Amino acid sequence: MTTEPTGHKRRLRLTAAVRRRGVIAVLVASCVALVGLAVTGHASLPAGLDFVQVGHWVYNDASQSAVHVDGSTGQVDSRASVPGAAAGSQVTQDDHSGYVVERSRITEFDKSTLSVEGSSAAPAAEEPFVVEGVGGPYLVYRNAGQIVRLGDPAATIAAGGPLSDPVATSDGTLWLHRIDNGSVCELPRNATVLACPGKLPQGHGGAVTLVNDRPVVVDTTADTVSEVSQDGLGDGVGLGVDLPATAQVANAAVDGRLAAVEPDDGKLVLVDTATLSTGNPAQSPISVSLPQGGRFAGPVAASSAIVVVDSAHNELLSYGSDGALKTRKPVAGPAGSAKPVLGQDNRIYVDSADGSHVLVVDGQDGGTTDVNVNNQPVNEQPAGAPPANPGTTPGNPPNPRTQQAGNQQQQPNPTPPGAPRNVKATAGDGSATVSWSAATANGAKVSAYVVSWSGGSTTVSGSRAGTTISGLENGRSYVFTVVAQNSAGQGASASSKSVVPGHAADAPKVTATAGSSGQVSVSWTAPNLHGATLDHYEVTATGQGTRQVSATSTSFTGLSGTISFTVRAITHYSSGSTLTGASGSAKATVASGPPTISILSVRGSQPNQTIYVTVNANGNGAAATCQATFLSTASGSAVSCSGTTELSIPNVYWVGSVQIDATIKTSLGSAKDTWNGTP
Repeated sequence: MTTEPTGHKRRLRLTAAVRRRGVIAVLVASCVALVGLAVTGHASLPAGLDFVQVGHWVYNDASQSAVHVDGSTGQVDSRASVPGAAAGSQVTQDDHSGYVVERSRITEFDKSTLSVEGSSAAPAAEEPFVVEGVGGPYLVYRNAGQIVRLGDPAATIAAGGPLSDPVATSDGTLWLHRIDNGSVCELPRNATVLACPGKLPQGHGGAVTLVNDRPVVVDTTADTVSEVSQDGLGDGVGLGVDLPATAQVANAAVDGRLAAVEPDDGKLVLVDTATLSTGNPAQSPISVSLPQGGRFAGPVAASSAIVVVDSAHNELLSYGSDGALKTRKPVAGPAGSAKPVLGQDNRIYVDSADGSHVLVVDGQDGGTTDVNVNNQPVNEQPAGAPPANPGTTPGNPPNPRTQQAGNQQQQPNPTPPGAPRNVKATAGDGSATVSWSAATANGAKVSAYVVSWSGGSTTVSGSRAGTTISGLENGRSYVFTVVAQNSAGQGASASSKSVVPGHAADAPKVTATAGSSGQVSVSWTAPNLHGATLDHYEVTATGQGTRQVSATSTSFTGLSGTISFTVRAITHYSSGSTLTGASGSAKATVASGPPTISILSVRGSQPNQTIYVTVNANGNGAAATCQATFLSTASGSAVSCSGTTELSIPNVYWVGSVQIDATIKTSLGSAKDTWNGTP
């Protein structure tokens, strides 16, 4: 179910151990309020998250470049040349890299050097839905049911069927809805396997979204909204409005109101979700008329604004949670399929079809800024870096006298560098990967970083932003300290949180045995835990979600058809984080009803004294055996049978018309067919 294509692991996701780059990010310590809105516009900062990605990248056709727009200033501050990308390509980002996403390929560029690092083929020939957030970014190929995580750990995950638009909570969990079978699935930040704790009733349509940073499911058939938990879907709460199957539901509720666009009726509906969190009666829905003849994309919600793009009229509309229109602004450039995208900085961005303009919508007040990408000077430097000449501003050339006077000023003596920022450690098997953001140089280039821990130290180049430490003891806690040095000496140190290296458990050997009445018993052998402590076993069954089991067996009921079962041991060392072991799997086929059999033909061979009986055997999903009988006096051997099967009756002699019986047996019963004639 999980694959890691070489393109992603070798080209698109270079690890901190081999990357030579600076981390481009904004320190949360200086903008905690902004980070709280990083993914949904409403959530608090999850533990361990120190940075959010500021601004927005757009692919500009005219310059064949990925261009960075600072949403707070409306300025273009960086450009990476990516020639040859298709017009209208999407661009997304993580801490280190940007990615130009086309229908056929994904190209990575370094946000520090602004140079292309490699490209990889896309897993499906369709435009993916991009989710930019903690643990990502994610590319969700909805029709193909494929999920690509470009963040660490990079992975391609098969969902098993087509998907509706996904959402991500602030802890980095991706939530998805399977259109074909109604399953509601989650992909935690570091996971490579989907778990599906909930399921809509058969034949019901719906969408997954967020209320107060918690996943909920909107059932557009029953017109209800339900919370999602590990126990499944909660009781449905009425929406108070009849939503069509074509309704487009926003990614999150705003001020307790969840927005949905009814494209056929041209309406924006705002539904009260307070009942989910408070239990109080819901207020009446708010209905807003959208422009007649429109073709709508969205809605997309930030903390206090909702954006809808009308591509038929090529304009953006932003609303408050009360339905009041805040902004109505044309989308510049040629008409096309412009879509609103939520940035991690609580702003909504809408790109023109050719990437010549970006509309920036403030997530608080809904105000909109039009950024003309083509007409702005662009610094050829990393996004977020200070201007090349602090004394100049775009459109104002430097003053030669001032510049000459500045050149004559004595440069200050360098001092030791500042402390590295955002020091993190991730445990591995006998190893740990340590990463950090560049320290302030303080007048002299950072020449090296010294990484130390209890038991050793190592020195890496000043251009590095991370390294991998091997030879560590599994089960032992480690804290890693990083110090930058330049020609003036070593600066202040910064340390990671403690991590505990460990070896994940081996795969258990799984056995699945089908019984009667749709029951399957699943058992497994205890695998090698490599000295770790067992937390529980994680057992997944097709269409049944995931359960936690402390024993080495469990059973399922109400099953039919062929079911796949997967078992993993979840372990931990000391106070370290949990480790997910390798998976063992087995399949079982459960009968859906009694078997049937019909005789297709009978032929005899007198020299061999054998009668051959061809039957059509149907075990209805269960293993079956079939047998042919001659005049109730002689029988052939019972053999496994499925579909067209030939049975034989040896050592018989006949004259004229005879009777042949064929029987089939499964765990749910037996059946017989009779033939009369001359073989």
